[in-house]
Amino acid sequence: MRASMTTLVRAATFDDQWKSFWHSDFGHWLVTKGLHILLVLIFALVATRVIRAIAARISGKLAQSESDDAAVQSESVKHRQAVASVISSVTIAVLYVMVTIDICDRLGLPVGSLVAPAAVLGAAFGFGAQRIVQDLLSGFFLITERQFGFGDLVEPTVNGGGTARGTVEDVTLRITQVRTGEGEMYTVPNGQIVKALNLSKDWARAVVDVPVPASADINDVNEILRQVAEAATRNNGLPDLLLDGPQVMGVESIELDTVNVRMVARTLPGKQFEVGRRLRALIVSSLRGAGVTSQDGKAPAVTGVASGVGASAQ
Repeated sequence: MRASMTTLVRAATFDDQWKSFWHSDFGHWLVTKGLHILLVLIFALVATRVIRAIAARISGKLAQSESDDAAVQSESVKHRQAVASVISSVTIAVLYVMVTIDICDRLGLPVGSLVAPAAVLGAAFGFGAQRIVQDLLSGFFLITERQFGFGDLVEPTVNGGGTARGTVEDVTLRITQVRTGEGEMYTVPNGQIVKALNLSKDWARAVVDVPVPASADINDVNEILRQVAEAATRNNGLPDLLLDGPQVMGVESIELDTVNVRMVARTLPGKQFEVGRRLRALIVSSLRGAGVTSQDGKAPAVTGVASGVGASAQ
């Protein structure tokens, strides 16, 4: 009996303490302002996820808007994907600023009186973080001027003379992420980009140099290469990558024992490397079949470069 009475007394005491806690100033603050701050933080986290999901969905829809048989994405789709990424980042930043102001107001911090100190702090921060401001401004012009977008093959030159060739996987106002052919990821601040070479804008050009012995008949070699150009337009899958038929440019350079004959082909954006490889295979086979060999009896070592002549450089 005494134990049960003791339990009832403790329960009554706890109940009184609980009620007194919620009727205290701190309890009232938790119910009103504290709960509001918690809900605002949860809203900010949920809104961030929703904004990123919407941006990813828009980017996916833009990629699917291209026809299924399109070999490459159009420049407008690449630009819209980059703009969607930037808009999502800016929206999240604005959301965080608004949440911070609201929380400061709920905590009783004088937001209005902080304007002048914030201006001074902003000026000091601007001088100390000039590189960040430069990155943001460079990223803004990079995107608005459509210098490159998602999926473009680029080779940006950064401060110091270094380059990073690869496919653009992400573009924001501050950084550009480029993945190389070996799978490495470069993260380049936009403000450090001195020159942006876009190898997949509008169109590209595959350049193949064919070294033949100096004793070979150049007219015969040109005729063989013209036959290769005609065969390329009938090759399985190759015509889909060409904007027009390959052209034989003639003798490009003369060396001691060899003469270099050049063939060029205008291709779809970013497909110049594949076209160059396939053209070299056809050229080697045709020269070997025609009996045009180097002094050691082997087929000439066909070299070449793949350049984005239609690319834009900043």
